[in-house]
Amino acid sequence: MQVRSDQLAAHLAKGLARVYTIHGDEPLLAQEAADAIRAAARAAGHTERQVHTVAGQHFDWSSLIGASQAMSLFADRQLIEIRIPSGKPGKDGSDALQRYCAALADEIVTLVVLPRLDRTQTASAWFGALDAAGVTLRVDPVERAALPQWIAQRLARQGQRVQGGEAGQRALAFFADRVEGNLLAAHQEIVKLGLLYGADGAELSFERIEAAVLDVARYDVFKFGEAVLAGHAPRTLRMLDGLQAEGTAAVLVHYTLAGDILALKRTRDAVAAGRPLPLALRENRIWGARERLFERVLPHLTAAGVDELVVATQVCDGLVKGLKHPAWPDDPWDALRRLALMVCERAAAAPTRRPGGDKGLRLALTA
Repeated sequence: MQVRSDQLAAHLAKGLARVYTIHGDEPLLAQEAADAIRAAARAAGHTERQVHTVAGQHFDWSSLIGASQAMSLFADRQLIEIRIPSGKPGKDGSDALQRYCAALADEIVTLVVLPRLDRTQTASAWFGALDAAGVTLRVDPVERAALPQWIAQRLARQGQRVQGGEAGQRALAFFADRVEGNLLAAHQEIVKLGLLYGADGAELSFERIEAAVLDVARYDVFKFGEAVLAGHAPRTLRMLDGLQAEGTAAVLVHYTLAGDILALKRTRDAVAAGRPLPLALRENRIWGARERLFERVLPHLTAAGVDELVVATQVCDGLVKGLKHPAWPDDPWDALRRLALMVCERAAAAPTRRPGGDKGLRLALTA
């Protein structure tokens, strides 16, 4: 049974399942979910806790099976934790987990902690057995668009709130910019605000937040590419500054940006030649958030405009590798800013909604 993170508290209040499986790549949310399950298990009398960490290929799965079948010497009920940092139990582990789920006792609550899993892993027999035996929680990172609301909710939990209206939205946006990509640090900054200003319900002004919140944002090149395709120039420049400050190689940033530009050209050429857009996107391995961004931007890119971006990409490729160009800045990061802003300018011209569906797209591409 699938349960969202925000539904976990209500679920635990109704009673415990026999198995809880947590998987995802957001450490803070995974830790909070695991802590909530442990607390509920202790409150229900599961006072003995065993932890089994699957490290390497030589884990003794028989010890886990034995632990689930042995009676506790110190408590009537047990909490057994199974941690699989790699997310790959192997063939022996797959068989053992399926046997484990088939022979669960009512006196045992099992907590399985996994990293982010791909589609193949979630479709495996061992994961299916865990899901069928209890509750599964997938914890995903909080995206930038949802981060201000997440911060506001966390502040409300500790009795704090920002100013109303535009001033409060500006304060939350500033907060989100400072902690983007680093949810654990965001949590720490929120706790710090509680310690500094108390939980008396008083409003947190922009000035208070600005003075207290450190710049602990962490960026990755894939989110940078999404910001560029979304046409968000201020965020794009801020992320570039952050990537440069973190020591990210300019070549890697250019590789990501160039990949998106070339994918735009290939997809546009395919659609202009009569290929259906969904098929063209799939052939170019464009899906998820990037798929939605491509669908919005493509109708408003002319052939000449795309060719201009491709030429600029080639020039920037030489610059980040040490070559010079008379019409471009010598510094690789300045060249990346120029190239990113060129894409942003064209992406920002695309409306949020595309009228006319695929027909409108085809007309735009053949114009």
